[in-house]
Amino acid sequence: MPSRTPHRFRRTAALLTAAAACLALAGCSSSESSSAAPATPSASSGRGGAASGPGEPAGSAGSAGSARPSRTGEADRPGPVHVSIPSIGVRSTLMELGLNADGTVEVPPAEKGMTAGWYTGGSLPGTPGPAVLIGHNDTRFGRAVFHDLKDIREGAEVLVRDGAGTTLRFTVTGKETVSKKAFPTRRVYGPTKGSTLRLITCDGEFDAEGHPVDNLIVYGALA
Repeated sequence: MPSRTPHRFRRTAALLTAAAACLALAGCSSSESSSAAPATPSASSGRGGAASGPGEPAGSAGSAGSARPSRTGEADRPGPVHVSIPSIGVRSTLMELGLNADGTVEVPPAEKGMTAGWYTGGSLPGTPGPAVLIGHNDTRFGRAVFHDLKDIREGAEVLVRDGAGTTLRFTVTGKETVSKKAFPTRRVYGPTKGSTLRLITCDGEFDAEGHPVDNLIVYGALA
């Protein structure tokens, strides 16, 4: 039986390369964005905009994402379809987010700001590694799905349901606000032994173009 180590190495290397190139949340602007430049992260049932910088969703470009890569032990597992965070009143279906043609990460479109997305380049919830959910804080249409994510506390419960109806319970282990210029790519997208969760949105002051300069990252682990 061939070793799985090279496969895992390639998977991790590819994930971190993509993350380093484009995964910071660029979205969450107070002004409308009509180009592929970073904008507010929002969500919807379609493919979304580009992201620029490590771990950074932007919310305006058209979609050209890649399909979720096939991984050992995941071929027959359904993807996540719903997330809820009872402590802050979040309930949302999940759209799939891949990569745009330029290698940037898709984010939900601004007009679907109350819907979050699952980045298919990460892990499936319940399998080893980080599952990454992306949502807008605010969009030009107003308050968005992760608007109150800043209020979440350590120990809070995050429930993720897959297409087969199985609900996984994650517990928040911490959160941090980081500059988009110094996004902790490896900490967010790097491999983990257990099943972990990352929730990402925009945060902080606005720059001259009306885009938040920071990202809020919430970390969780399977309970």
